[in-house]
Amino acid sequence: MAYDTLFTPIEMGNQTFKNRVFMAPLTRLRAIEPGDIPTILAAEYYAQRAGAGLIITEATQVSLQAKGYAGAPGIHDEEQVTAWKVITDAVHAKDGKIVVQLWHTGLVSHESVQPEGKAPISASKINVGVRTSLRDDNGNPIRVEGTTPRAASLDEINQVIADFAQATKYAKQAGFDGVEIHGAHGYLLHQFWAEHTNKRDDNYGGSRENRARLMLQVIDACVDAWDKDHVGIRVSPLGSFNNVDVGYNEEEAIWLVEQINERGLMYLHLSEPDWAGGTPYSTEFRQKLRQAFHNSIIAAGGYTPEKAQTMVEAGYIDAVAFGRDYIANPDLAQRIKKGVALNEQHPETFYGGGIKGYTDYPFMSE
Repeated sequence: MAYDTLFTPIEMGNQTFKNRVFMAPLTRLRAIEPGDIPTILAAEYYAQRAGAGLIITEATQVSLQAKGYAGAPGIHDEEQVTAWKVITDAVHAKDGKIVVQLWHTGLVSHESVQPEGKAPISASKINVGVRTSLRDDNGNPIRVEGTTPRAASLDEINQVIADFAQATKYAKQAGFDGVEIHGAHGYLLHQFWAEHTNKRDDNYGGSRENRARLMLQVIDACVDAWDKDHVGIRVSPLGSFNNVDVGYNEEEAIWLVEQINERGLMYLHLSEPDWAGGTPYSTEFRQKLRQAFHNSIIAAGGYTPEKAQTMVEAGYIDAVAFGRDYIANPDLAQRIKKGVALNEQHPETFYGGGIKGYTDYPFMSE
């Protein structure tokens, strides 16, 4: 067997996962509007990929205000929960496991997708020149400049925390095997953490303790809504994402991971910066991360099976989440295991559309 280590089971929380080849969260922008409801095609799409040790869904908004992209799904009302239950049932029928990634986009948004056409919230009123995706009159994705955000009020911050908690309850109701909090890639929780976008002078700004407050409060709320064995978090502690720059302050990054570690979560999911042109993690930083977080660590960011095997065997990580390779190869884990060549990717169908580039990529036997 090729890459034997990647095909050993892994325990996270109180569950066992069949292998360490995970499917990363991948925005596909095919949900039904209005309503932000995942389609029946999504059930086929995710079930096709049930050979992964764990599927992490596309980022899914926790409220109407959390929306930043036209076509992204939500998990904040009963109709959405019903649609997601069809998806989780389809994945479980194929012996797969699936968690939902919960997000609030913050400033990566546009007034046209916000309630009452308001400006999106962020830590502060700072325009970083970000772009997001809307739909044209024919339903095709188009890229637009984001609307300059406004600083979130304390009431709005408390509502964000409550929304993550409610979304976690809905995820449990929908049959998911857990939730992943999106604390990475320049979205709302990351915007509060980054000094670049957080110029607040209250309890949510200034010191690292204050800038981390919202992220940690969201974690605690999600754990209270379910339990620590069903909650993970994704962070990108170094580099720049969506024009939100946290730089390469390794000391602060390790401190944040230590605070997360105290919560005893199911896993920590690291989005590494080199896939976006950033500086790769050093061996020393990987060692510090391993010491700082005591439960399972998932890594993502331009990994090959060779790199994945090397990092798992070195003990720096426990599993690897593959992104675009999983878009183009529904049976990616099996292909890696058997050493079979991968399908060609078609980036023009990554975002928006229907079956093409979504559920029509061939399996090995086809």
